[in-house]
Amino acid sequence: MSILRHDEYEIDPTLSRVDFATVATRLAASYWSPGIPRATVERAARHSSLVVGAYHTASGHQAAYLRVISDRTTFAYLADVWVGEPHRRRGLAQAIVRYALAHPDHQGLRRWMLLTDDAHPLYRQCGFEVEPHPGRVMTFRPPAS
Repeated sequence: MSILRHDEYEIDPTLSRVDFATVATRLAASYWSPGIPRATVERAARHSSLVVGAYHTASGHQAAYLRVISDRTTFAYLADVWVGEPHRRRGLAQAIVRYALAHPDHQGLRRWMLLTDDAHPLYRQCGFEVEPHPGRVMTFRPPAS
């Protein structure tokens, strides 16, 4: 999929364009990845099926990021979605999520999932719904080594 323009931004799936210093700083300050090291962020991106960045056209700065974890056949998980504070309220989060959902490598899947504490309205606008059977969802967290 090619670069998509969204107002004053470029949405681009090119991994080499990602500013990992910025992404790691933002994710380390998030509620879902507090303190995550940059090396872990980069390794996760390299092993993801899709990484999407949004870049401010005039400055080239990274404005937003997400990644998709998927087998590209039946299932995908949307992870690490963030938009930098100065770039919020411009529809950028919705634009990058829709870009990922429309990506040709991720068509025909049975299910997309994500976890969020506070962005339900955004994801609803993109077609996500709250899990109707949350009792079916289970998590395993290995002990820290």
